[in-house]
Amino acid sequence: MKKIDRYSHLLFTLPAVALYAIFFIYPMINGFLYSLTDWDGLSKEKNFIGLSNYKNLITDDRIHGSLGFTFKYAIALVVLTVIFAVIIALLLNRVRKFQSFYRTSYFFPAVLSMITVGLIWNQLFAHALPMLGKAIGYAPLSKNILSDPTLAFYGILFVSLWQGLAIPVLLFLAALQSVPKDLLEAASLDGATAVQRFRSVVVPFLIPVLNMVVILTAKSGLTAFDYIVAMTGGGPGKKTETVGLLVYNFAFQEFKFSYASALAMVIFVIIAIVSFVQIRGMSRYEVNA
Repeated sequence: MKKIDRYSHLLFTLPAVALYAIFFIYPMINGFLYSLTDWDGLSKEKNFIGLSNYKNLITDDRIHGSLGFTFKYAIALVVLTVIFAVIIALLLNRVRKFQSFYRTSYFFPAVLSMITVGLIWNQLFAHALPMLGKAIGYAPLSKNILSDPTLAFYGILFVSLWQGLAIPVLLFLAALQSVPKDLLEAASLDGATAVQRFRSVVVPFLIPVLNMVVILTAKSGLTAFDYIVAMTGGGPGKKTETVGLLVYNFAFQEFKFSYASALAMVIFVIIAIVSFVQIRGMSRYEVNA
């Protein structure tokens, strides 16, 4: 009977394993194999060229610029998301009246698609913001900031934070509510200040959520695509072309499918390394560590 139960458990996992293998493992292996060829994505012929695509990635100035922008964007997104999400969660945790209203308000942007958000803010930056800048006499806002190579970065980052803070805020809020009140009271009786209580009592309970938020936000930053397509298209002058958009452009605009596959594999390795370092580095500070 126990043997039958064991096999029945395995049977229940088969659909999930099959879907994971079909939609993740197989495409990843296939993508790696394509990266070792010169396939353009259209022709039937594809010749094995080994690691030539990976060697070309190292010397491609366009990729260097894209990686520089992407890393800058991802780091800024992670840092600001964690800071603002924790601050907002702390404020919401203190609210006693209209809790549901405030939480729903902060979560609302998360239900919108990234393309929709990008298109809406693109129009706001192109029309509404310049009108406001001219009305108040502030020159930097009197033009479309997305047309400026420097200011476009901050416009994209702002929109990413506006929508991307919703889920991290709720996750940190849930973690804050899991902190035992008796520990906070004991620390207060021992003379600990608010900052000391937060650092010594609250932070260890936030570490698991912090790991999740950092990894998901870093992945979102390193693979940014939707906002860029909707707001700048990688411009002006390819200054906002992320590696995610570059993979798309190589594959479907320039028909360098194998080259795009090689770049996608590099992004996968980078995300895996970042995730591993983050989990290993922060796990020691968890409550149960």
